Amino acid sequence: MEQYIPKELSWLSFNARVLQEACDPTVPLVERVRFLGIYSNNQDEFFKVRVADLKRQTIISNERTDGSADAAARLLRQVQKCATDYQRLFNDAYRDIIKELAAHHVYLYDEKQVSDSQREWVGRYFKQEVLQHINPVIITETVDLVSFLKDQYTYLLVKMDRGEERDAHALIEIPTDAVPRFISLPSDAGNTTLMFLDDVIRLNLGTIFSGYFTYRSIEAYSIKMNRDAEYDLTGTMDKSLLENMSSSLKQRLIAMPVRFAYDKEMPEPLVMFIAQELRLSRTDSMMPGNRYHNFKDLLRFPGIDRESMEEERLPLIESEAFGHAATPFEAIARRDILLYYPYYSFRHFTEFLRQASYDPKVIAIKINIYRVARESLVINSLIDAANNGKSVTVVVELKARFDEANNIKWASRLTDAGVKVLFGLPTLKIHSKLCLITRHEGQGLVRYAHIGTGNFNESTAKVYTDFALFTVHPGLTQEVESVFNFIEYPYTRPTFRYLLVSPLNSRQRLYSMIDREILNAQSGLPAYIRLKVNNLVDPGLIDRLYSASREGVKVRAIVRGMCALRPGIGGLSENIYITSIVDHFLEHPRVMIFCNNNDPELYITSADWMTRNLDYRIEVGTQILDPRLRRRIWAIFRIQESDNCKARVVDDAQRNRYVQGRPGDGRVRSQYAIHDYLRKAEEREREEIEQGGEDEDWQALCPWEEEI
Repeated sequence: MEQYIPKELSWLSFNARVLQEACDPTVPLVERVRFLGIYSNNQDEFFKVRVADLKRQTIISNERTDGSADAAARLLRQVQKCATDYQRLFNDAYRDIIKELAAHHVYLYDEKQVSDSQREWVGRYFKQEVLQHINPVIITETVDLVSFLKDQYTYLLVKMDRGEERDAHALIEIPTDAVPRFISLPSDAGNTTLMFLDDVIRLNLGTIFSGYFTYRSIEAYSIKMNRDAEYDLTGTMDKSLLENMSSSLKQRLIAMPVRFAYDKEMPEPLVMFIAQELRLSRTDSMMPGNRYHNFKDLLRFPGIDRESMEEERLPLIESEAFGHAATPFEAIARRDILLYYPYYSFRHFTEFLRQASYDPKVIAIKINIYRVARESLVINSLIDAANNGKSVTVVVELKARFDEANNIKWASRLTDAGVKVLFGLPTLKIHSKLCLITRHEGQGLVRYAHIGTGNFNESTAKVYTDFALFTVHPGLTQEVESVFNFIEYPYTRPTFRYLLVSPLNSRQRLYSMIDREILNAQSGLPAYIRLKVNNLVDPGLIDRLYSASREGVKVRAIVRGMCALRPGIGGLSENIYITSIVDHFLEHPRVMIFCNNNDPELYITSADWMTRNLDYRIEVGTQILDPRLRRRIWAIFRIQESDNCKARVVDDAQRNRYVQGRPGDGRVRSQYAIHDYLRKAEEREREEIEQGGEDEDWQALCPWEEEI
């Protein structure tokens, strides 16, 4: 038996959990539609990144004689088959959801279902709103479709039957960047009738082509292509990194296709025609599907103003520590503050930065930027701070996948505003989530640090769960300063006591803490490891966990995405139990708890347990020193361990079985239980602030906060 599950197959198993949510009848119907959109968006990225990488490995392996070519090709075939099987499930789920929407008087009409009056309305809408964005490409021998088709769009392949003359073919890009994908049609009271933009165009093909082509019949089928998302960053010496990145991104536009999806109703000769035009090889995935593609647009499915059609929105929790202080700096100076998004408002961080931008005591701001919102309050505050004479240093990661163009734009804007912009190291992505603000206070300087697990992004902070620690602790803030110094001067080698910093000490420290649990177990002392990550695929760490399991260390992990570790295997991992939670919010934080002979050490970090995060990125994790905050994170972890609604068992067979509660157990849907816990914790915080003392009875009232 192989020691590791191939990470590509594990990833597909993760996305199958997303698809389970779309198929779950207990999930509100519109949310199920949006889960289909999440699944589709995930699948697109999977092909552009992981399948493309597998394809490159297969091509490279063909030049070797060590048998790796067969292994790479076999895995690629497995991945393609598995993806095709899931596509069938997706198609079935989509068909079932459309039927259920209709049962609730929400209809998705195609061009053949509209009434005469709706047809007239659609014709007017097309001429007024859509036609100006339609620019067909007529397919001839001189047109290179491989370089023309854009990765992020879906197209209509049009065939015009010209009788005895040769058929004419054209491609129409569905202009979803200019027109909504879902068009609301006039309908009877009590009904909601929607139409895909694709079908609006289908209904008006004659308007586009009549007068230019004569034909007996005309038909159109949806197609879509995914390209290899990799690019070559080797540039010329006389260009800046910013210029080389801008140039390299253009390679993605002309990269070879790795997946071709098409309407399963498309006639076979037409499939072969377009496949030949796109020069698809036998290693490419050709996947028949629905008559629509780019289902990621289902993420923007219109809201339906009807009871029970959408998920209940949890009210944002306000931090009492920040709320009862005159300034964020006063609040943080009192004690460390921990926020957990999206339960808490991200406004606490943007206010921290906004007030720092004009605070006369603030002299310097340093921050990492990996992904930010398109309309970013964070960027605005940094520019305002520079305009106010603050020393502002922003580390922009230009190689943040699929956000490169956005970050190039922000880097240029920040530079123009006089901000000191660093691009880090050519060989290391900078993925840490750090912000450091330095103030004049009294006779000296005081640093205020943010150390988090998620990006400084107002948009994703509404849907990603992430921890954010605000601290004035001298040891922690000094070490955060050292990280920024290392980024700017990488020839330095700082040492860290509290922080885990990749690639400097994270791997060694993690090995050491796992080994300590092994030694304690061998000595008959308490030993356990609690772990929450997005991905667990690093062979070195997996082998260490296998060793810990064999020595009796109880390992309990929550892994949202890829998990190459095989849990529950006798003689290898029988003491390892792993679950995965997929629910309304995307589980994103990374947490590690090591028993340490009942003197536990607890860390939050930006790093997953992947080789790239430990050896090829700058990542930062921090030990949580405040006992109150340790209890809070422990309580959140215990709630998630107890989830018996949205948690699945991660096992060797990747079956994604739901966790079953024991007889008599109540239902625990962790995301809602966590909101309830944090709301009560803030109520306690308010009482303590107003009464000027700690509530001694809270422990008895909150069983989740039992001592670790």
